[in-house]
Amino acid sequence: MHPRLDIAKAAPAAYKAVLGLENYVQTSGLSRAEINMIKLRASIINGCAYCVDMHVKESRRDGLSEQWINMMSVWRESPLYTPRERALLGWVDAVTNIAATGAPDEAFEALKVHFTDGEIANITVAIGTINVWNRICVGFRTMHPIDQPAVAA
Repeated sequence: MHPRLDIAKAAPAAYKAVLGLENYVQTSGLSRAEINMIKLRASIINGCAYCVDMHVKESRRDGLSEQWINMMSVWRESPLYTPRERALLGWVDAVTNIAATGAPDEAFEALKVHFTDGEIANITVAIGTINVWNRICVGFRTMHPIDQPAVAA
């Protein structure tokens, strides 16, 4: 697999616009765990290796457990996630797969139990933003870095 193009070089204004959305998400008041959950789950759904690699590493850095990270791809089958997290993950799935789901009322109603209208708006913007990044990275074949194995002393 070979990278197709670098959006930051090909269309700097477009890249800057997406960074503007990202900066908003980072300062929106959502917790680090919520942002990590949104980004990692959407990236898994969209098959974005670059973003999955990045958001797994960010989740670890932010103190989330290996099990919390590892079960993200099968969250519906794991009792690990709280009802609040499950509502958030359900909304991520519904909005990321919107052509198939239509963002069903039950997913929205579950979210409303745990989040304010402002938080729901910010969550939905965060979902949209990571979906933009996923489409850029998958579409342009952005390569994730290959970690160098630790060398035993």
